[in-house]
Amino acid sequence: MTEQTERPVAGPRPLATPRPLAAPRPLGENRLWPKSFADRLTAPLPGVRALARLAREGRLRPRAEALRDAAALPVAPGPLPAVDARTTAVTWAGHASWILRVGGLTVLTDPVWSRRILGTPARLTPVGVRWEDLPPVDAVLISHNHYDHLDAPTLKRLPRDTPLLLPAGLARWARRRRFTRVTELDWWEAVELPGPAGPVRCDFVPAHHWSKRTLTDTCRSLWGGWVLTAPGGQRVYFAGDTGYGHWFERIGRRFGGIDLALLPIGAYDPRWMLGTVHTDPEEAVAACQDLGARVMAPMHWSTFILSAEPPLEPLHRVRAAWEATGRPREDLWDLPVGGSRVLPR
Repeated sequence: MTEQTERPVAGPRPLATPRPLAAPRPLGENRLWPKSFADRLTAPLPGVRALARLAREGRLRPRAEALRDAAALPVAPGPLPAVDARTTAVTWAGHASWILRVGGLTVLTDPVWSRRILGTPARLTPVGVRWEDLPPVDAVLISHNHYDHLDAPTLKRLPRDTPLLLPAGLARWARRRRFTRVTELDWWEAVELPGPAGPVRCDFVPAHHWSKRTLTDTCRSLWGGWVLTAPGGQRVYFAGDTGYGHWFERIGRRFGGIDLALLPIGAYDPRWMLGTVHTDPEEAVAACQDLGARVMAPMHWSTFILSAEPPLEPLHRVRAAWEATGRPREDLWDLPVGGSRVLPR
């Protein structure tokens, strides 16, 4: 089940000819799913011996001296950019939480506005946008059910008729919390959100990861990323949580012309433990190349302490890896928490 992949040499890659996309599915349909998605894993999950080694090596968190760098983490909260129905803009709220303004809609990805999540210290940086400053939320996209991506206290702040787009197997969790407009998707499936300029297409795509929320639900729900296509054709890829592997190239072939890739660069040390499920900065840049994406915005760093690398290391490494490709510096959107960018039309 494990797939061996080589890290490609960084460099510009030609955009692939897009493959035909599946017809959108209805919003809110009830569906039946298998009891387990373990057959979707591309690497074995760590067992008891791996967890014992992790504890023995004491590499669960950065060294105390490295945490002093947390004070220098980039935070620059600002107002959300003005947009219209033809504008695509992104704002990084921290970790994997983005405020996407696309096709006249406001869409949140993996929203975590909580100060603390289960099993980690309090967040290193504040949320980049106050909840009170958000425009009305038209939809929420969830990549998988880990606590740093599916945060129940944050979702409880939303009206219960907010559309939730979820991986297969998570609708029951959402409906137990009285959400009424819940849609589950399998990989390569899509729905359309009605918007003032036309429908915004949301495709659920594969990732190299896994799912677990309790002691008994390992891989009982799916995991993945999302590709959003605006009515005017601009495309934003949100990777969620993922290791490096063959899916990036396949996503790039299916969705030609990705304008912006939101890619994770943190929670990667130690590599023997996390390498199959979290990209490091160099792998994230390689993934951007595989996707054929024009612009990359790093995420999944500087917010929660999930692994052993120093807090600022992912930023330094992703900048160096990007420079090594020779691609324009302005196409790396290494935003501070709270930072925004607008995609050129």
